Amino acid sequence: MRNWFHSWRAAIRIARRDAWRSKGRSLLVLSMIALPILGVSAFDLTYRSSELAPAQQLQRDIGAADARFKDAQVEGQPILQDPQGDQSDTVEDFSKGDKPWPNGPTDVKKVLPAGATILTDASGSAKLTTAYGLLTTEVRELKAADPVAEGIMRLREGRFPEKSGEVAATTRFLEDSGLVVGSTLSARGFDREYRITGAYELPSELKTQQINALPGDFLSPYGKAVEKSGLSAPGYSTTYLVKQAGGFTWNMVQQINTKGVKVTSRLVVLNPPPRSEIPLYERGGYGDYAQSAAAQAGAMVPVVTIVGLAMLEICLLAGPAFAVGARRSRRQLGLVGANGGARSHIRAIVLSGGLVIGVAAALAGTVLALILTFALQPLLETYMGQRFGSFTVRPLELLGIAALAVLTGLLSAIVPAVTASRQTVLASLTGRRGVRRGSRVLPLIGLGALLLGGALALYGSLATDQVVVVAGGSAIAELGVVAMTPALVGLFGRTGRWLPLSPRLALRDAVRNRGRTAPAVAAVLAAVAGTVAVSTYATSVEAQNEAEYQPDLPNGAVSTFVMEEGGRDAATAVEAVERTLPVDVRADVRRLVVGRPGCSPWGDEKGCGSYEILVPPANQCPLWRAAQDGSDPGDKFTTEQRRALAKDWRCDTGNRGGSVPTQDGLLVADAPLLKVLGIDDPGAARALAEGKFVSFDRTQVVGNSKDPKEAKETKDAALKAGARPGTKAGEPGTVSIKLIPDNKAAIRAAEMRKDLPGEVKTFTAYEVPGSPKSYGIEGVISPATAKAAGMTTAPLGAYFTTDRLPSTEQQQKLDAELAKLGGSIDLTLERGFVSSYSLVLLALTLFAGLVTIGAAGIATGLAQADAEADLKTLAAVGAPPRVRRTLSGFQCGVVAAMGVVLGSVAGVLPAIGLRLTDERQQTAFYNKALDEGWGMVSDNPPDLMIVIPWGTLGALLVLVPLGAALLAALVTRSRGALARRAAH
Repeated sequence: MRNWFHSWRAAIRIARRDAWRSKGRSLLVLSMIALPILGVSAFDLTYRSSELAPAQQLQRDIGAADARFKDAQVEGQPILQDPQGDQSDTVEDFSKGDKPWPNGPTDVKKVLPAGATILTDASGSAKLTTAYGLLTTEVRELKAADPVAEGIMRLREGRFPEKSGEVAATTRFLEDSGLVVGSTLSARGFDREYRITGAYELPSELKTQQINALPGDFLSPYGKAVEKSGLSAPGYSTTYLVKQAGGFTWNMVQQINTKGVKVTSRLVVLNPPPRSEIPLYERGGYGDYAQSAAAQAGAMVPVVTIVGLAMLEICLLAGPAFAVGARRSRRQLGLVGANGGARSHIRAIVLSGGLVIGVAAALAGTVLALILTFALQPLLETYMGQRFGSFTVRPLELLGIAALAVLTGLLSAIVPAVTASRQTVLASLTGRRGVRRGSRVLPLIGLGALLLGGALALYGSLATDQVVVVAGGSAIAELGVVAMTPALVGLFGRTGRWLPLSPRLALRDAVRNRGRTAPAVAAVLAAVAGTVAVSTYATSVEAQNEAEYQPDLPNGAVSTFVMEEGGRDAATAVEAVERTLPVDVRADVRRLVVGRPGCSPWGDEKGCGSYEILVPPANQCPLWRAAQDGSDPGDKFTTEQRRALAKDWRCDTGNRGGSVPTQDGLLVADAPLLKVLGIDDPGAARALAEGKFVSFDRTQVVGNSKDPKEAKETKDAALKAGARPGTKAGEPGTVSIKLIPDNKAAIRAAEMRKDLPGEVKTFTAYEVPGSPKSYGIEGVISPATAKAAGMTTAPLGAYFTTDRLPSTEQQQKLDAELAKLGGSIDLTLERGFVSSYSLVLLALTLFAGLVTIGAAGIATGLAQADAEADLKTLAAVGAPPRVRRTLSGFQCGVVAAMGVVLGSVAGVLPAIGLRLTDERQQTAFYNKALDEGWGMVSDNPPDLMIVIPWGTLGALLVLVPLGAALLAALVTRSRGALARRAAH
């Protein structure tokens, strides 16, 4: 034991001194290992610091209170909730349809405990005046200076409001609004002014625009002012912060749930009950999906594969550097052998070099990660939009990451250590390498590993969710290619007969000295393989995204919509677009309104209604009808029937692209809209002029078909199912619109699965043939037709075509113009498919080039160390000075070229494995949806696309070897000292 300890201590001392003498080589290897450790450690520190403990999250949510009481909006019905108070469901099952679903407020004040300290916390929104115009902002009424609210808001400047007419604002609101502490603001349609007394931030929502007022000082008077103008008052929600001695236990929370109130209790969150005591979880579907192994495995496949390949890449990159050190220290290692040292001692010395470099890299990477993360904490918090809970350091996790660096250093030194220990003492002292025949077994082992690894990777992609199988198979296959490298280098040597003198000499030298060439080629191979794998995967995903891309509008077209306040700002927004962008054609659009112009078609305000386009029962998808009837499609139809119905035209929702903020995609417009949409159909324009309903959805139309037989069958089926009569077969069909005067009554009727009350308007319809892209629009009627039918319309906005694609400067100017209006303005500018991976691919290419050139540089140092005698011989026989540079450059270029070619081939395998994994997960999801009766034709998983990034490969094949050769030529001395006979 004592001899073992002393021998390893001596080996580590020798390795440490050798690393210090060769500072350049040591720093290079240290950087290769330390940079990944720096990145992983910094990520771990950032993630753990941003991960809030339950107590920290509670402080930001409820301050110093013991609980927050929230209305569950179920009209006081008893509920079940989770311990956090986020999810809830009624105790009674209303899904059967025999009773209306409760959807109304509960008087939470009646449930608040007597004698407790209570703070109201109300939230709404308003259009606030700013230095530039109007800005829709969240308004929060909370007495933030009260000790119970401590921790919810952090004051940055000034003070919180203390009296009526004062507000505080978040720092983000002040930045965006152009206001400062001391400024005044108001709201649109509100004659009161408020002075800003302070600036604060929400620790978990740094990017939120919000103002804080005292309870009852803003939202209620603002709502009354809006109602006086004839518009609907904006709604707001109120919760209650409660503090009482002893807090609220789980039993107390469940008792409060019987009144229809949800509770977030400090005691319960910090000490949650067992899952068996949470009745909500017994129903299933609550809190389970995000934790599923399948979901986590799918997300981890690319990460584990890429991390595994990166570790392998570092080992193969650092291996040649240790080989350089071993060859340059061969005389020193020979002296160890001459003085009685065993081969194990020589292996220990070289391995100690890996250990020393690995420990140094671990320390450097970990320390730099701590310093950089701490120094960049404000920037990281701003980027993430939330403050750290605390600067959290997990020593065991950092130690594990550091151990990875040490392991990588040791693995990198294994092959050089074995190679150095096999040299004889005489060869080490004289510098002679001798002649060794290449192994015939190693290429066969490599071929077997390649086939085995490929089979494992494909198996992991097609038959299992185990990410280790995909990553391990890819790594084994790459190691197989590495093992075959010496034999492949020999094959490359046969191409030398067609090369000029200098590259031919370099290639033959590389083939003769495979011991130094193979590790260098393997290093370049690893660098390129990782890049090709990631870029092939990214390019394939991008090609898939492009194939599936559905544009919102025709290329270069623009749309702007304003729904708020009855479209009051629609005309101003349209004028701003026309004034700022190169508009060619403008098409104004309106929307149907039932009730007051300011009513939301999806709300339940008093006096507000909506409408729906009726779909004949014969045209409805049977799967949807089963769901609407309250039955499970899985019980009503067999699997074969569901799969067949999924391809039925009635169930094909299609993906027409775009979206329209109106019910059933109905717009009120004239013929210019068709021109903007690119619909070149004279019949559609003529139909609009004649007062017809222009439909893009086949299911809405009764009796409209160019095939009389098909039209008659559809009409007969519709009549049999109870639809109103249409027209004769082959003649234009009809579309019916039901006007629903009371949304609240309509919601109740829908919950009871009864017919919705309302007046029906019927129009002669024209179905646009050929299923053209309608960009979310299902139907169009002209303003004159709507007026003749007695229907009310309100401004919505406009569509535009442009004579050229607007520049980013023009779009920024338009955004500034619209920002002055405030409110929610929906602006869309279609620029076509934009690659989100273009910069990634460029960065990967540059990174691969730098890493490969660095690896080739190591190979150059190895080649120069081995071929120093040959270069000096060239100088002695009178070779020109440039020959030394030329030969070194071509030696490096040849190694880089061989590594790039082999790496390009090896990198495709893991990319294919990842793409097959994606396809399997999509297909499984689609089949599950079909089997449950929800899958539609538009949900079909797309055909697998594997696209080779030829541009990236071309850059690697040309630029990397060329750059490596030029760099090697530049750093190589053209004149070297003549060799002297060694003293013996």
